[in-house]
Amino acid sequence: MIDTYSIENLKSHLDIVDVVGSYLELKKSGANFKCVCPFHDDKNPSLVVSPSKQIYHCFSCGAGGDSIKFVMEYENLTYPEALEKLANMYNFSLTYTSNSGKKIDDRKLLENLNLFFKKNLDKNQTAKNYLLERGIGEATIEKFEIGYAPSSNETLEFLRSSGYTISEALELGVVASSEGRIYARFIERITFAIMSPIGKIVGFGGRTITNHPAKYINSPQTKLFNKSTLLYGYNFAKSNILKQKEIIITEGYLDVIMLHQASFNHSVATLGTALTKEHIPLITRGEPRVIIAYDGDTAGVEAAYKASLLLSRLSVDGGVVLFENGYDPADMVKNGNIAELVNYFKKPIAFVEFVITHLTKQHDINNPLQKQKALNEIISYLKTLPAVIAQDYIGIVASKLKVSQNLIKISSYNSTSLKSSKKSFEDILELTIIKTLLANPKLIDTLLDTINPKMFKIHSYELEALLKNDLENPKLRSILLRDDIKVYEESEFIASMVNFLINFYNEELKKVKNSKMDYDKKSFEIRKIKDQIRRLKEEKWEKKL
Repeated sequence: MIDTYSIENLKSHLDIVDVVGSYLELKKSGANFKCVCPFHDDKNPSLVVSPSKQIYHCFSCGAGGDSIKFVMEYENLTYPEALEKLANMYNFSLTYTSNSGKKIDDRKLLENLNLFFKKNLDKNQTAKNYLLERGIGEATIEKFEIGYAPSSNETLEFLRSSGYTISEALELGVVASSEGRIYARFIERITFAIMSPIGKIVGFGGRTITNHPAKYINSPQTKLFNKSTLLYGYNFAKSNILKQKEIIITEGYLDVIMLHQASFNHSVATLGTALTKEHIPLITRGEPRVIIAYDGDTAGVEAAYKASLLLSRLSVDGGVVLFENGYDPADMVKNGNIAELVNYFKKPIAFVEFVITHLTKQHDINNPLQKQKALNEIISYLKTLPAVIAQDYIGIVASKLKVSQNLIKISSYNSTSLKSSKKSFEDILELTIIKTLLANPKLIDTLLDTINPKMFKIHSYELEALLKNDLENPKLRSILLRDDIKVYEESEFIASMVNFLINFYNEELKKVKNSKMDYDKKSFEIRKIKDQIRRLKEEKWEKKL
């Protein structure tokens, strides 16, 4: 883990304007900066960056935090990954510790093993010829850091001679153990370095060139490698995905490599697993159009169907492209069918239509019972979609099943019904008190002596959050960065509290006078409230500070 002192030292070097400005175009706005928020479909600049407070906040979607939080959200990184990304940006060296707290060096085992594999590729003409025959050029081999894993003994000897222990290699999944025997996991295979979104090697993929029954293998699950959250090539593709607002998802390493070579540089691949919910945050970053580009065989069609179910239910824009006759994207690039690929990717089959077609093909619609079963399954699926989208596909369903549109009822769509939104009101006095307390926390004790948060009519939630020290609360960040809410000087703060309390007790007085309580009780309450108002007007509040 990263040493705590090292993290704090890094934080002291960070500047929120530099960090956010390296990703987005910032424009000066008073003491702050503004830009279009990348975390929602923002039409007008809603994200404010404060150099004085070293935070950012979006006044539309509520996203916000410090420099580390921004990089985590924008790059879809974990906290340690974001720290490492920022350390690289600032040329800062992080210090790592073991679980016991002892400082350790970054041993760079995976990086050095990758260099070993790359050098071995140059020595193995058979492996080199395989890549060249597949159409992969030298520049692409270098870009994707493709290598070759030799025999098990050669890899084990490299690890030993480099000073790495077997336990380190086991932990990172590059060696395995069976019945007391230690052996290299990748043996006589083309290797593909698998990287995290920030370009750090986390594992390997391997392709046999010796007709091993397992054509492809990946690193096992480790502390760095989780194939359900990784996409091969994403570290190269991410900036292009954001620019082009499109992502192409393929089935394999070679598809990604060849597509990038043909300038489809927004292509990625899943790692021997179906598309999962864990992939969604990475895929939908920047809300791109998603194209599933799979083989047209049985396995590819089934994988595309499952991906379409997942993505359509999340209202993700995009569709499916299936490659027939045993071809895949890599073959088409090799054969020079670039224009054909462009047309494929321009006109994918929409996810919802793909699901409807797939469900229809699972039944003999010439058989009335099978047709009814197909209709029931399709209606059940449509009910999981937003109502407007489901309604749009009724005609397509009717056409494919050859039934009347009147038979397709989706009115029981199970989403939460729309509720009329309540108009949002603000109380500037309450907001000013809260902002003053955020800017000057020592005044909180004075407030606790005089004001109960329940007295706030509109912003009691925000005051409660402040008193609980929930400073990451989006509503508090919003108040802190709003230019139209001032921060009181201490004397003004006292006066504002007196004014607030007098207004509050006057409201309470009206309630009592209009209540139906008996005469004696009402008289007592009226005298008590009037006495509180009198004391508020007479008391010298300055002394309380």
